[in-house]
Amino acid sequence: MKNLLLITLMLSLFSCGGFQAQRVSGDESDEKSLEITDAWVTRDTENAVEDILKKMNDHRGFKNYRLKLGRRPKVFIADFGNQTAEPYFPVDDISDEFLTQISETGEFILIDAAARESLLKEIQYQNDGMVSPAEAKKIGNAAGADIMIFGNVRMNPRKRNGKTLKEYTVNLRMTDISRGVEVMRTRTRVNKYSEQSKVGW
Repeated sequence: MKNLLLITLMLSLFSCGGFQAQRVSGDESDEKSLEITDAWVTRDTENAVEDILKKMNDHRGFKNYRLKLGRRPKVFIADFGNQTAEPYFPVDDISDEFLTQISETGEFILIDAAARESLLKEIQYQNDGMVSPAEAKKIGNAAGADIMIFGNVRMNPRKRNGKTLKEYTVNLRMTDISRGVEVMRTRTRVNKYSEQSKVGW
C-alpha cells in the first residue's frame, strides 16, 4: 500500500512539475526566445522598424523633400514583400508595425485604410518591391498621395558545422509621385546566430 501511495505521489509531481509560465517584459522575452529559436520574433520587428524610421528622419534627401513640400506629406504605404526563403516569415507584422509607428509620429498623413486596401489589390510590383514610374503615378494620383513607400525583407542564410547565421535585410524605398523619382532608400540589418549541439538544441 505504501509503495502504491509513493508511486501515485511521484506520478502526480512529475505531471504537474513539467511546465512553468511567467509574464516577462519585451526585452526578457527577446532574450529567452534566443534560447529556443533562431526565427524572426516580435522584438526583431520592433527594432527593425524603429531603425528604419530613425534613418528616414536622418535622411538628407527626405529632409530636403519635406522642406520643399512645406507641409505634412500624404503617404501611400504598400505592404512589405517577403523575399526570404521562409514562407511563414511574419512580413505582415512588419507592415502593421511600420504603419503603426509612422502614424504615431504625427508627421505624415496616411491614406485611408479602405482606399489603401483597394489600391493594394491593383499593384503588381516587381521583385525589387517597386512599381513602374507610370504605374506608381497612376496609383498615387488615385489615392491623392504625395509619396509612395514600398518595402521588402530578404534573408541570406549561412551554415557550417551546425552553426547558422541568418542575415536579414529590411529594405525601404520612397517615390515622389508627381515627378516619378526616388526620394530616398534605406535599409536595416538583423543577424540571427544559432548553434546546434551534437545532442540537439
